[in-house]
Amino acid sequence: MLNPDLRNVLKGKTSRYSLVLATAKRARVIADEAEQKGEIIVEKPVTLAVNEFIDGKYLIEEPEDIRDL
Repeated sequence: MLNPDLRNVLKGKTSRYSLVLATAKRARVIADEAEQKGEIIVEKPVTLAVNEFIDGKYLIEEPEDIRDL
């Protein structure tokens, strides 16, 4: 089970809700790209997406009105 330390990703400016949505969207893109290229993914797309956010490859931008949810 994936249980990474998300404190660096959240940093008080990103809500968990936005992180979940962004991870799901990125995972879909990863899976779609692999399918189009005919590649076989060893790791789950969600794991790859979470790792990309942790590594800072992608940043999550969200409106200020939902940051405190």
